[in-house]
Amino acid sequence: MLTGLLIVLLPLILGYLVRVRHDGVMAWINRGVNASIYAILLLMGVSLAGLDDLGGQFARLGSQALILLAATSACNLVALGWLSHRLRLPVDPARSVAGAPTSKLAAMAGSLSLVGVVVGGMLLGLAAGQILGKPLFAWAERLSEWVLYALLVLIGCQLRNSGMPLKQILLNRFGLVIASTLAASSLIGGLAAAPLLDLRWNEGLAMAAGFGWYSLSGILIGDELGPLLGGVAFFNDLGRELLAFVLIPLVIRRHAALAIGYGGATSMDFTLPVIQQHGGVSCVPVAVVSGFILSLLSPPLILFLLSL
Repeated sequence: MLTGLLIVLLPLILGYLVRVRHDGVMAWINRGVNASIYAILLLMGVSLAGLDDLGGQFARLGSQALILLAATSACNLVALGWLSHRLRLPVDPARSVAGAPTSKLAAMAGSLSLVGVVVGGMLLGLAAGQILGKPLFAWAERLSEWVLYALLVLIGCQLRNSGMPLKQILLNRFGLVIASTLAASSLIGGLAAAPLLDLRWNEGLAMAAGFGWYSLSGILIGDELGPLLGGVAFFNDLGRELLAFVLIPLVIRRHAALAIGYGGATSMDFTLPVIQQHGGVSCVPVAVVSGFILSLLSPPLILFLLSL
């Protein structure tokens, strides 16, 4: 199992060692990440179509995702609510982020499009499976592994060239404390949910260690535990992001740490415009640092937990 961990971690490390100095190259890397995510989610949908008793399995997927989301969210809200009373984060009148979507509907559109890709993959798998049979699903799983390796290289490169030195991240104590609280409380929720989902303790922890990064957690879990649990991880973390879009405007003025932290890894990208719009510019660096730390922590932590 540790060999498998190294095989998957190696591309991430190799990507992190690459320093990109040309904006055009970085733009191509960002496009490559997006394309790889869509490709893997499409292949995940194809693999789901190969499950026996698909209707029953899909109902099980939904119920397990809801259990995991409820357990992790309950722990997150309690821990981050307590932290909000201890950390007094400044909240300013909002100013718009140039070019960023400010409506919840516009911000959620990208997330929901990924659900459409998974569903499209399932439909494609059901149609093509009638012609090609079981070899199609084995081919989809093998291909998704190779795309995953390429994705990890590109993600490592993104993290290295994000413009945030580790010193700046570690010196932002607000972001560090919020990220640590979200990570610890999520893992407690995953541990509590494990027996309810009939999972081993380390698998429950791994399922909760996506911290909202649904496009990667579903891929890593699915590669190790199969497409069904990969789907559970995907919809659990997607549900976190969708709930964050609703929660942030309601609580950020009185409980800024809770609003920033609940979005998890998405606080540095997808939910950032909503945080800025309703919490002001002072919340932006805290959200970016918190999201960055969780993004850096999630892939190796998931892989480590699955190797136990």
